[in-house]
Amino acid sequence: MRSAPTGASARAVDAFLSRYPARALFAATVALALLASEVAAAPRAVVLEIEGAIGPAVADYVVRELRGIGQSDTRLVVLRMNTPGGLDTSMRTIIRAILSSPVPVAAYVAPSGARAASAGTYITYASAIAAMAPGTNLGAATPIQLGRVPNLPGGAPEQPAGQKGKEKGSEGNSGAEPADTETRKAVNDAVAYIRGLAELNDRNADWAAEAVRTAVSLPASEALKLHVIDVIADDVPDLLRKIDGRTVKVAGKPERLATAGLDVVTAAPDWRTELLAVITDPNVAFILMLIGVYGLIFEFLNPGAVAPGLVGSISLLVALYALNLLPINYAGAALVLLGIGLMVAEAHIGSFGVIGVGGIIAFVIGAIMMFPPGAPGLTLSLSVVAAATATTAALFLLVLTMLLRSRRRPVVTGKEGLLGAEGETVAWDGEEGRVRVNGEIWRARARLPLQPGARIKVINREGLVLVVEPA
Repeated sequence: MRSAPTGASARAVDAFLSRYPARALFAATVALALLASEVAAAPRAVVLEIEGAIGPAVADYVVRELRGIGQSDTRLVVLRMNTPGGLDTSMRTIIRAILSSPVPVAAYVAPSGARAASAGTYITYASAIAAMAPGTNLGAATPIQLGRVPNLPGGAPEQPAGQKGKEKGSEGNSGAEPADTETRKAVNDAVAYIRGLAELNDRNADWAAEAVRTAVSLPASEALKLHVIDVIADDVPDLLRKIDGRTVKVAGKPERLATAGLDVVTAAPDWRTELLAVITDPNVAFILMLIGVYGLIFEFLNPGAVAPGLVGSISLLVALYALNLLPINYAGAALVLLGIGLMVAEAHIGSFGVIGVGGIIAFVIGAIMMFPPGAPGLTLSLSVVAAATATTAALFLLVLTMLLRSRRRPVVTGKEGLLGAEGETVAWDGEEGRVRVNGEIWRARARLPLQPGARIKVINREGLVLVVEPA
């Protein structure tokens, strides 16, 4: 009974395909597009990995991913963090992107053993959902003044006697106030900032202020008790199950989460983020700057070499781009360039090492000063400073050795280069004639007549006339 209609339908389809092939192709394309859109629109949770110090590369990665996420298929963005902190500018860039995101953002400190210190604490407070894995911690959010240690006992404010041993701080000015005005302003600004984030997402503002003023930290269990975080989860799927049905604020509006059963998609950093992370490493930026400077110097000293100038120009431009994104001490950078300039001057002036030694000293001091300590993961390694200094000093010693050898070497140009040279007479008449010396024909004069082809020796030069004698 059912085979006949099926056969008739098949014949009808074959007739339609043979008569209208273009329409059939169009219909198939539309069907495939609709099917693909349904598959792509499956609800999901996107995981962004924040590993290591928060700098320009991390900020660029998070901001680009948050801006590119579509609301139609993404229900939640999870920032899985393990960070010691980072730059204030990069942190604030990420927080602005989180607060303006149309998709709810969850900060998740994971895996076990991870931390969200300093800038990571601010990002956690700014997120709609704050979560931690067991065995993790967050806090220590005191701002560090780059280039110096705050003028406080031990480098950080102490808690008053009544507050020692407590995890939760009190209202207002708990903890000792910093002694200098600049540090006090930075701390108070940070306290006001994190309090605003805490009130935005209804979290413990008192402990947040304490984390800034006294650099306290909390494990996951204590953070949950003090309402610093919203949930403890073993992994991302566990997090999605536990926050399902919660109401959070997204772009200033309440939104109920529906996260149970979402597909988990990890958006790993792309090549652009990896490249930016490499060049904004202070060690790499410092080495690129040295390659650029030395390449240009070599090109100026040897015009037409091309390769040193090309490599030096590219390296210097990349280094300047990276240094523009990093907190640097410009006095230190100036000392590094001064040191290089003094060593180059030593090669030309030849002061037997005095200017060169001064250049090496300026180079070392400038390299140490250039990247101030304080930003975790964004400081210059002393081993890199030592290697760069050793290479520069070796180059300086090589140039100095060549200079000393050239001082001892006899002169081979000008008048002195001709004295003592031997040759032969080409033509002679009386006391004057022409001689060939070093492949050149010269007018010559001698006190005695000479025969053509006779060997002669140059004893003096008067203008363009050589004074010779028989060799």
